[in-house]
Amino acid sequence: MITIDGSQGEGGGQIVRSSLALSLVTGQPVTIENVRAKRSRPGLMRQHLTAFQAAAEIGKAVVEGDAIGSSKVMFHPHELSAGEYNFNIGTAGSTMLVLQTVLPALMVADGPSQVILEGGTHNPFAPPFDFLQKAYAPLVARLSPKIEMTLERPGFYPAGGGRAIVSIEPAGQLKTISLLDRGSLSRRSVRALVSNLPAHIGERECRRVINKCNWGQESGTVEEVTNARGPGNALIVEIESQHVTEVFTSFGEKGRPAEAVAEKCVKQVRRYLKGDVPVGEYLADQLILPLAIGAGQGTGGGRFRTLSLSPHSTTHLDVVQRFLDIQVEVEEKDRDETIVSIQPATTK
Repeated sequence: MITIDGSQGEGGGQIVRSSLALSLVTGQPVTIENVRAKRSRPGLMRQHLTAFQAAAEIGKAVVEGDAIGSSKVMFHPHELSAGEYNFNIGTAGSTMLVLQTVLPALMVADGPSQVILEGGTHNPFAPPFDFLQKAYAPLVARLSPKIEMTLERPGFYPAGGGRAIVSIEPAGQLKTISLLDRGSLSRRSVRALVSNLPAHIGERECRRVINKCNWGQESGTVEEVTNARGPGNALIVEIESQHVTEVFTSFGEKGRPAEAVAEKCVKQVRRYLKGDVPVGEYLADQLILPLAIGAGQGTGGGRFRTLSLSPHSTTHLDVVQRFLDIQVEVEEKDRDETIVSIQPATTK
């Protein structure tokens, strides 16, 4: 039984999700104590509970502590099962965080799977659907698994009600990947999603990004969402290069000017482009788990160059090494340039 202290490092839900994912992949039971201890509302929230229950269903696990507010959980998987699943958070909680919990296991399962997720798809403080579809899934495909993502209905905070369908064709054994250069820039775009709100909000957001980044007017698009259950606004910037596509997002909220929403995206884009690295801060965090699983298999792993690692990522690296016999190296080349290497333990 592996025991994980949920208060370590950044002390948030990532520790829970990654621990469950790694328990499913390795078959090792895990106890997580001090769940989300560093958050203002510690313990399991609805989206974390749904992730816990989803992992239990996929792994036919014996569990303890699966309740809202629980600060200690035990998870003992017995059999990883591919198949068709439907997970409904019941609130605007992030469906994408639930997906992150079960996806790594389904990527190495013994057959294809389809997962239907209902709840929030575009949430502050969580990767939105577009990020996983455009930035993450293509990189996973280079490791061999194929992920097809379809957004049937977006779900914005606080109404939720989104619905996404994810199909996974597993690889069994993961390949290696190296992302040290992003190559030539081929496309850049900014898209504003506006649901049950005036279109001029999205127009102002796009205009501010385009003007600040000196892009052509053709780079901006406003998409008026007609099938969401409530109001919502998300600004999505895509930077497509030869070897990687990065996605940056910002979300509108009541009382926050459109220009302020845009400025948050502009700040992220400028930092990424100035850093001249292929992998941004949030994508770096997402890559750690599949690379670590591949390295643990002895067939995969890899290296990537990114900005300075966030506390989220450094905590994530600590967690994966509790479950997997792998070799991790972090080389800080500059203030905002870091090379992360995750290899099988036997690699010299």
